[in-house]
Amino acid sequence: MSASYFQERSTAASQNGFSPATPSVGTASRGANALSNRITSVLSASYADLEIRDALETLDARGVRNTAESRRQIRLDVQKEVIQCNGEIVKNFGEVAEQLKRIGTAISSLNRYCADLRSHIAAANRETGPVLEEATNLMTQKRHVETKHQILHAFNSHFLISDDESTVLTSTAVPVNEEFFQTLTRVKKIHHDCQVLLGTEDQTLGLEVLEQSSKQLNAAFQKLYRWIQREFKTLDLENPQINASVRRSLRVLAERPTLFQSCLDFFAEARENILSDSFYAALTGSTDTSIATKPIEFQAHDPLRYVSDMLAWAHSATVSEREALEVLFISDGDEIKRSIQAGLESEPWRRGDGDEEVFDGKKALNQLVSRDLTGVARLLRQRTEQVIQSHEDATLAYKIANLIGFYKNTFSRLLGADSEVLDLFNNLETSAMRQFRTNMRDHVAAVQSELAVAPPDLSPPEFLEEALQMLRALAKSYDTSIATVDDGDNAFQSVLAETLDPFLSGCENLCRNLPQPDRDIFAINCLLATKEVLAQYAFARERAGEMDDTISEHAARLVEYLHQYFSHTSGLNELLEALSDITDNVESLKIIPTLEAFKPDALIAASQQLDEFLPSALLDAAEHIKKLKKRKMVQEITEEAAGQFCEDFELVESKILAADDLLYAGREEEEEELEPGLRDLFPRTSGEIRVLLS
Repeated sequence: MSASYFQERSTAASQNGFSPATPSVGTASRGANALSNRITSVLSASYADLEIRDALETLDARGVRNTAESRRQIRLDVQKEVIQCNGEIVKNFGEVAEQLKRIGTAISSLNRYCADLRSHIAAANRETGPVLEEATNLMTQKRHVETKHQILHAFNSHFLISDDESTVLTSTAVPVNEEFFQTLTRVKKIHHDCQVLLGTEDQTLGLEVLEQSSKQLNAAFQKLYRWIQREFKTLDLENPQINASVRRSLRVLAERPTLFQSCLDFFAEARENILSDSFYAALTGSTDTSIATKPIEFQAHDPLRYVSDMLAWAHSATVSEREALEVLFISDGDEIKRSIQAGLESEPWRRGDGDEEVFDGKKALNQLVSRDLTGVARLLRQRTEQVIQSHEDATLAYKIANLIGFYKNTFSRLLGADSEVLDLFNNLETSAMRQFRTNMRDHVAAVQSELAVAPPDLSPPEFLEEALQMLRALAKSYDTSIATVDDGDNAFQSVLAETLDPFLSGCENLCRNLPQPDRDIFAINCLLATKEVLAQYAFARERAGEMDDTISEHAARLVEYLHQYFSHTSGLNELLEALSDITDNVESLKIIPTLEAFKPDALIAASQQLDEFLPSALLDAAEHIKKLKKRKMVQEITEEAAGQFCEDFELVESKILAADDLLYAGREEEEEELEPGLRDLFPRTSGEIRVLLS
C-alpha cells in the first residue's frame, strides 16, 4: 500500500508539472531546498516504526486513494470522526451515572434492613443463651458416658474370655480342636497386648489381666502337651495322611521349648522301641503279625548277603522314618523354628549371652531320626560284628567293610555328616578292616612257612596266583564301592600293602636262589601277572606304573645277558677286549696288526666262529629266555641285544678298516696282493650282520 501510495503521488506530481527534474524558473532555488528537506525527512523516517505501520494499515483499511483531494480531506475526516466518537462516549457515561445513583439508593435501603435484623438477633441470643449452654453440657456428658461404655465393652471383648472359652482352653475333658486353637490364639494376643495396660499410670488392671492370661496359657500348653503325648502313642507313621492337628499342635507347642523338647524325647523313645521291634521281627520273623518276606536270618548261610539285607532294611527304615517325620515336623516350613524363637524370647531365664544356637529344622529332624534308630543300630552292630569275627575269609571281611562304607556315605547324605548313626558305621568299618588285616596276616604267615622253590617253568608260584585271585576280588569290590570316588587311590594302597606286598616279597626271596637269566625271567613273569590284574582298575594304575619300571630294570639285565651271550659265542668278545686300549690316533691304530687276537690265524679262526654262530644266533639267544610268558617281550629283548652286538661289530669293523688304511698306505699294488690285509682275513661286514640278525 505504501509503495503504491508513493508511486501515485510521484505520477501525479509529474503530471502537474512539479517533478523535481523540471523545476520552474522563478522558484528553482527555494523549491530545490524544500524538496531536498522533504526527501531527507522522508528518507530518514523509519518505516519499521509501529505507529507508521498502524497508520498505513488504517489508510489501507479505509481504501483511501492517493489523490490531491483525498490528501486535503483526510485530516478533516479523521478529526470529524474523533469528535463524533467522543460525543458518543460522553452520552454513554451519562447513562452509567444514572444507574449508579439507583444502585446507591438500593444499598442504603438494605443497610437499614440489616441493622433491624441485628437488633432482633441480639435480643434472641440474650434470651436463649442459658438454655444452649445447659444443652451443650448435657451433650458433652453423654459423649463421655458413651465413650466409657465403648471402652468397657472393648476391654471386656478384648482382654477377657468367657467361661465357656476358658473351659475349652484348660479342661482335659474337652478335645483339642479348632475352637481350642482359636481360643489359645486369642489368649496369646491378650497376653501380648497387656503391655499397653502396663504402660499406663495405674498398672493394677494390667498386672491382673497379665497374671490371669499367663495362668490360662500355662494350663492350655499343659493340656496340649498331654494331648500330644497321647496322640504319639497311637500315631501311625506309615499312614501318609498324618493327622494335621498333630502337626499344628507341635507347631503351637514349640512356643514352649521345654515342653516341645520333652515331647520329642518321649516320641524318640517310643519310635526307638517300635523300630527295634520291627528290626528284630525282620531278622527272626518272631512276631504275631504276618510277614510277607522271609526273615533275614534265613539268608545267614551267605554272610555278605546277610549283612547287606540288614543294612538295606536299616536304610529303608531310615528313609521311611525321615519322610514321615519331615511331614510331621517341617512340612509347615519354618513355623516350628519361629515358634521356638518366640518361646525363647518369652522365657528370659532360658536366654544365654546371646550366643545360643539358632534352631535348625533339618538338623533337628536328622537328630531325631538318629535317636529313633538307636535300638536298630545296637542290634545291627551286634549281628554284624558276629559275622565279621566268625569268618576267617579276608576277602569277605573286606567286602563287608566296603559295603559298610557304602552305606556310611549313604547315611551321611541322608542324615548329615554329624549324625550319631555314623559312629556305628565307622566302628563297624574299622572292625571289618581290622579283621581283614588280621586274616591276611595269618594267611601270609601260613604261606611263608610253605615257601620252597620257584616252579620249573618259572611261572608265578601258586601262592601268588591265589593272592592275585584274592586281589582281583578285592579290587572289584573296591571299584564298585563309593570309596573309589571319595578316597581315590589312597584307600586301596593299604589293601595292596596287606594283600600283595608280602607275596611279592616272597617271590623276591625265591629269585635270590635262581641263577641268571632265570632270576630276572621269574621276576618279570610274577610282575607281569600282577600288573595284568592291577592295570584293569584306574585306582591301581600308579602301582602298575611302578611295576613297569621294575620290569624294565629286569628286562635290561636280560638284554645285557643276551648281549654277553652274543659276544662270547660269536668270538667277538676277544676282539673287543684286544681293542679296549686302542684309540683313534695313528700310532695306536698301527698296533692293531701286532695284537695276538688280530694275527692271521687268530683272526681267521674268529671269522669262522662268527660264520658258524650267525645262522642260528637269534633262535639260540631266544632259547635262553623262552620261559618268559610274554612272547613279545622275548622278541624285543632278543632284538635289542642283537642291536648292541651289531654296534660292537661296527666298532671292530671300523678299527680293522682304519688299520688296513694305515698298513697299505704308500705300498704299491703288487705288494698289496702278496700280503692280505685284516679285512681279507675278517671279511664279514656290519650290513651282513644286521641282515642275518634281523
